Amino acid sequence: QARLVESGGGLVQAGGSLRLSCADSRSIFGINAMGWYRQAPGKQRELVAAITSGGATNYADSVKGRFTISLDYAKNTMYLQMNSLKPEDTAVYYCNVRRQVAIESEYSYWGQGTQVTVSL
Repeated sequence: QARLVESGGGLVQAGGSLRLSCADSRSIFGINAMGWYRQAPGKQRELVAAITSGGATNYADSVKGRFTISLDYAKNTMYLQMNSLKPEDTAVYYCNVRRQVAIESEYSYWGQGTQVTVSL
């Protein structure tokens, strides 16, 4: 069964950088999409960035120009490079994978989450 393991979260000062990793136990060739979501205290979970196996990407307006999502097929891993971090980026970050399991049938699964805290 598919499994996701996240790493790379931590505490950084405003203006600093972090790189989050999400490793899949299965090959990521042929996925429908992978993405990063985040949830801050008292807020709803929101999409941060998404990518398809074809390379198309989408970013939330709040992170455009600062974050970059990418895939490493050799390592079955998705990354989120986070630059120029702001206190507003503080949240738990979750990775997500969407796969096709049958005709007109799709499922998704999540990583355990990793805490990102940005101080002044």
